[in-house]
Amino acid sequence: MIVMAAFVATVLYVWLVQSAMQARTRLTAAVTTLQSQTLQMEQQSVEHAKLLAAPALPPADTDLRTLVQSQIDTAGLSQSLLKLDVQDTQRVRVTFGSAVFTDWLEWVQAMQTQRVRIETCRIEALSTTGLVSITAMLVRDQSR
Repeated sequence: MIVMAAFVATVLYVWLVQSAMQARTRLTAAVTTLQSQTLQMEQQSVEHAKLLAAPALPPADTDLRTLVQSQIDTAGLSQSLLKLDVQDTQRVRVTFGSAVFTDWLEWVQAMQTQRVRIETCRIEALSTTGLVSITAMLVRDQSR
């Protein structure tokens, strides 16, 4: 009877040790993942603090239509511009008939540096590779 009890106690001990070792392995992997995520969050926190500390962009003093037209001319998209309609002082709708998509993307990026963003946009691929027709509503960004 004592031998049987010792055997059962040994089996239980081995089972508990094995379970503890498996849990330790899982927890070690989880801790490594959490440490990596913590480091990434700390880096993002530093970047966020830098962005908050950056001075706000000065308000644009040109009217939106003039700004959009000058940026279109600078980007070389004038030949594909079909329409430029002023909706109000803060919104302009542009329609391009046949624009090179990468040129348009660069133009959008340039507009964002001028604190103008896309509110709505519709892009359709044309039969010629790389060409698209675009209708977009641009709005002056009032944030910050």
